[in-house]
Amino acid sequence: MKIKFIGAAREVTGSKHLIATDDGVNILLDCGMFQGKGLETDSMNKNLGFEPKDIDYLVLSHAHIDHAGLIPYIVKNGFEGMIVCTHGTRDLCAIMLADSARIQEHDTHTHNKKRAKEGLPPIEPIYTIKDAERSLGFFVSISYNNKFKINKNVSLVFTETGHILGGAAVNLTIKEGDETKRICYTGDIGRQRNLILRGPQPFPQADYLITESTYGDRLHDHQDDAQKKLLQVVVDTCVKKKGKLIIPSFSVGRTQEVVYSLHLLVNKGWLPKVKVFVDSPLSINATNIMRTHPESFNDDMLEQMEKDTDPFGFNNLIYVRTEDDSKKLNNYDEPCIIISASGMCEAGRIKHHLANSVSNKNNTVLFVGYCAPSTLGAKLKRGDPDVSIFGIRYAVKADIAVLESYSAHGDYNETILYLSCQDKKQLKKIFLVHGEYETQEKYKATMEQNLFTNIEIPEPMQEFSL
Repeated sequence: MKIKFIGAAREVTGSKHLIATDDGVNILLDCGMFQGKGLETDSMNKNLGFEPKDIDYLVLSHAHIDHAGLIPYIVKNGFEGMIVCTHGTRDLCAIMLADSARIQEHDTHTHNKKRAKEGLPPIEPIYTIKDAERSLGFFVSISYNNKFKINKNVSLVFTETGHILGGAAVNLTIKEGDETKRICYTGDIGRQRNLILRGPQPFPQADYLITESTYGDRLHDHQDDAQKKLLQVVVDTCVKKKGKLIIPSFSVGRTQEVVYSLHLLVNKGWLPKVKVFVDSPLSINATNIMRTHPESFNDDMLEQMEKDTDPFGFNNLIYVRTEDDSKKLNNYDEPCIIISASGMCEAGRIKHHLANSVSNKNNTVLFVGYCAPSTLGAKLKRGDPDVSIFGIRYAVKADIAVLESYSAHGDYNETILYLSCQDKKQLKKIFLVHGEYETQEKYKATMEQNLFTNIEIPEPMQEFSL
């Protein structure tokens, strides 16, 4: 058996890991889109590193686009296998892949206008809404902790990771001749204490472990402190400066946590009376899906729901669906909070809000999660004095604030605690993925201090025999 690390190798996007068994079965772990790579992004997404028709099974850890976003593309190019995931992941993919397709179509249409002016032929989007809709026919969803036999030699169990709704560690048992090998791919690992979802659950003993390392070099603040800091940023911006608080946020998971935090502040009577706009149709749809999965909520959330049936709604909270209503926010001249996608500021309505707000010293841009190094979000976070948005340079005069505690990824203490359910002596090899290389090196050293051994940091397209 061999495993090839195609994406999210020494970086944090494009997750794709290909297992090839000795009897010719190809199992792809995740099929993520590369994001925030500038001009390289398109070619990196189109050059898959495998033939879609050769993949027998695709097993998804969760629905985020950097883990699932190329599913319509491989279906368009010949994939006819089975896509296995949890029920929550299936529900989220139904809206997220269609939304991603809309972005591809819109961006391509805009780009083709420029090409036409230059006398160049039009290009096609990497995939369309029809491709996204067709891909859903290949999905098979199963519950957590239920053994699912993929074929006579391969079985699968999903265990919760607490990263987003439906997020799961992929636990494979593969028989080859007289030998049985146990492989765990953790996907992305959530916080030990999540505002909404249950925390990561222990997973079966593995021989080979593939695990993320996004925050392998840092620790998060306690979430109680994060809520206080969030309130302070709101007060500083909306009360003292009478400005707008712009929060770039991923539509799934992060937006719901921020909204729920604001909801709790409202219940305590602490949140200033300002309008809160959630400006993202995908966020709205994802929130509605969250409402249908209370089985994934933690005890605190379930207890809160007994007192308050809608944790994602409160007075002064307005969900913005239409493009016209989104544009009206540009002329809204009262203090307010605008939560909009995407979290890395690479696409979506957030770019328009930043273009309209980032040069005003009364405003604040608050980041609540990870941004890949080359993204617009990362440039703002690191303090660039000016940034390019839609090809126009904007001076950054707004305050930039960061609250990593709302990250859906655990820090290195939390991920090591999660992995400690394993008997370290039985782990034959650990592969670190989904992290910047410098961070991975530090995380590897920390893991070794915690008695984990045989740790590899694969290069892109590197292959290992198991």
